[in-house]
Amino acid sequence: MIVRELTQTRGTDRLVKADGWDSTRLLLAGDAMGFSFHITRIYAGTSHVFHYKHHFESVYCISGEGTIEELDTGVVHQIRPGVMYALDLNDRHQLSAHSEMVMACCFNPPVSGQEVHRADGSYAPLEDA
Repeated sequence: MIVRELTQTRGTDRLVKADGWDSTRLLLAGDAMGFSFHITRIYAGTSHVFHYKHHFESVYCISGEGTIEELDTGVVHQIRPGVMYALDLNDRHQLSAHSEMVMACCFNPPVSGQEVHRADGSYAPLEDA
Protein backbone atom coordinates (compact mmCIF):
# COMPACT_ATOMS: atom_id res chain seq x y z
CA MET A 1 0.00 0.00 0.00
CA ILE A 2 1.19 3.50 -0.83
CA VAL A 3 0.17 6.33 1.48
CA ARG A 4 1.35 9.90 0.97
CA GLU A 5 0.19 13.16 2.52
CA LEU A 6 -0.01 16.19 0.23
CA THR A 7 1.63 18.82 2.44
CA GLN A 8 4.47 16.46 3.41
CA THR A 9 5.02 15.46 -0.22
CA ARG A 10 5.26 19.14 -1.21
CA GLY A 11 8.45 19.24 0.88
CA THR A 12 10.18 16.69 -1.37
CA ASP A 13 11.50 16.49 -4.93
CA ARG A 14 8.00 15.38 -5.95
CA LEU A 15 7.02 19.08 -6.02
CA VAL A 16 7.78 20.33 -9.52
CA LYS A 17 7.57 24.08 -10.16
CA ALA A 18 7.41 25.92 -13.46
CA ASP A 19 6.35 29.36 -14.64
CA GLY A 20 2.75 29.82 -13.51
CA TRP A 21 2.10 26.41 -11.96
CA ASP A 22 3.35 23.77 -9.59
CA SER A 23 2.56 20.09 -9.35
CA THR A 24 2.89 17.67 -6.45
CA ARG A 25 3.38 14.23 -7.98
CA LEU A 26 1.80 11.84 -5.47
CA LEU A 27 2.12 8.78 -7.73
CA LEU A 28 4.81 8.36 -10.39
CA ALA A 29 5.93 5.74 -12.89
CA GLY A 30 8.27 4.27 -10.28
CA ASP A 31 5.28 3.46 -8.07
CA ALA A 32 4.21 0.89 -10.71
CA MET A 33 0.51 1.76 -10.69
CA GLY A 34 0.24 2.27 -14.47
CA PHE A 35 -0.68 5.97 -14.12
CA SER A 36 0.58 9.02 -12.26
CA PHE A 37 -1.52 11.20 -9.97
CA HIS A 38 -0.76 14.84 -9.26
CA ILE A 39 -2.25 17.78 -7.40
CA THR A 40 -1.50 20.77 -9.59
CA ARG A 41 -1.95 24.45 -8.85
CA ILE A 42 -2.39 26.82 -11.78
CA TYR A 43 -1.62 30.33 -10.55
CA ALA A 44 -4.21 33.09 -10.90
CA GLY A 45 -3.90 35.22 -14.02
CA THR A 46 -1.76 32.73 -15.93
CA SER A 47 -2.45 30.99 -19.22
CA HIS A 48 -0.69 27.90 -20.59
CA VAL A 49 -0.68 26.03 -23.88
CA PHE A 50 -0.28 22.29 -23.39
CA HIS A 51 -0.25 19.43 -25.88
CA TYR A 52 0.26 16.02 -24.33
CA LYS A 53 1.20 14.12 -27.48
CA HIS A 54 2.45 11.08 -25.56
CA HIS A 55 0.03 11.01 -22.60
CA PHE A 56 -3.66 10.93 -21.86
CA GLU A 57 -4.72 13.17 -18.99
CA SER A 58 -7.85 13.54 -16.92
CA VAL A 59 -8.30 16.55 -14.65
CA TYR A 60 -10.78 17.31 -11.87
CA CYS A 61 -11.08 20.88 -10.57
CA ILE A 62 -11.05 20.99 -6.77
CA SER A 63 -11.03 24.78 -6.41
CA GLY A 64 -10.69 27.97 -8.44
CA GLU A 65 -12.06 29.03 -11.79
CA GLY A 66 -10.80 29.38 -15.33
CA THR A 67 -11.26 28.16 -18.87
CA ILE A 68 -9.90 25.52 -21.16
CA GLU A 69 -9.88 26.17 -24.91
CA GLU A 70 -9.66 23.38 -27.46
CA LEU A 71 -7.12 25.03 -29.76
CA ASP A 72 -8.02 22.96 -32.83
CA THR A 73 -11.72 23.95 -32.66
CA GLY A 74 -11.79 27.18 -30.64
CA VAL A 75 -14.39 25.73 -28.25
CA VAL A 76 -14.02 27.17 -24.74
CA HIS A 77 -15.19 25.36 -21.59
CA GLN A 78 -15.63 26.90 -18.15
CA ILE A 79 -13.61 25.22 -15.41
CA ARG A 80 -14.84 25.46 -11.81
CA PRO A 81 -15.01 23.12 -8.82
CA GLY A 82 -16.68 19.85 -9.76
CA VAL A 83 -15.77 20.01 -13.46
CA MET A 84 -13.68 17.22 -15.01
CA TYR A 85 -12.08 17.17 -18.43
CA ALA A 86 -10.23 14.38 -20.19
CA LEU A 87 -7.75 14.83 -23.03
CA ASP A 88 -8.75 11.63 -24.78
CA LEU A 89 -7.48 12.71 -28.20
CA ASN A 90 -4.16 14.22 -27.04
CA ASP A 91 -5.94 17.54 -27.44
CA ARG A 92 -3.86 20.70 -27.86
CA HIS A 93 -5.37 23.16 -25.37
CA GLN A 94 -4.95 26.43 -23.53
CA LEU A 95 -5.70 26.47 -19.80
CA SER A 96 -6.30 29.90 -18.27
CA ALA A 97 -6.77 30.54 -14.54
CA HIS A 98 -8.99 33.44 -13.45
CA SER A 99 -8.24 32.53 -9.82
CA GLU A 100 -5.79 29.97 -8.48
CA MET A 101 -7.01 26.56 -9.60
CA VAL A 102 -6.25 23.38 -7.68
CA MET A 103 -6.59 20.34 -9.92
CA ALA A 104 -6.34 16.58 -9.39
CA CYS A 105 -4.67 15.10 -12.49
CA CYS A 106 -4.05 11.56 -13.75
CA PHE A 107 -1.59 10.76 -16.55
CA ASN A 108 -1.38 7.58 -18.60
CA PRO A 109 1.30 6.51 -19.19
CA PRO A 110 2.64 7.82 -15.90
CA VAL A 111 5.29 10.52 -15.72
CA SER A 112 8.62 9.78 -14.07
CA GLY A 113 8.66 12.81 -11.79
CA GLN A 114 10.60 15.89 -12.87
CA GLU A 115 9.05 16.54 -16.27
CA VAL A 116 8.26 20.08 -17.28
CA HIS A 117 6.62 21.06 -20.52
CA ARG A 118 8.75 21.11 -23.66
CA ALA A 119 8.51 24.00 -26.15
CA ASP A 120 5.57 22.31 -27.91
CA GLY A 121 3.61 21.99 -24.63
CA SER A 122 4.18 18.24 -24.24
CA TYR A 123 5.98 15.99 -21.81
CA ALA A 124 8.59 13.67 -23.24
CA PRO A 125 7.56 10.03 -23.57
CA LEU A 126 8.53 8.01 -20.50
CA GLU A 127 11.36 6.24 -22.33
CA ASP A 128 12.93 9.67 -23.09
CA ALA A 129 12.40 11.20 -19.63
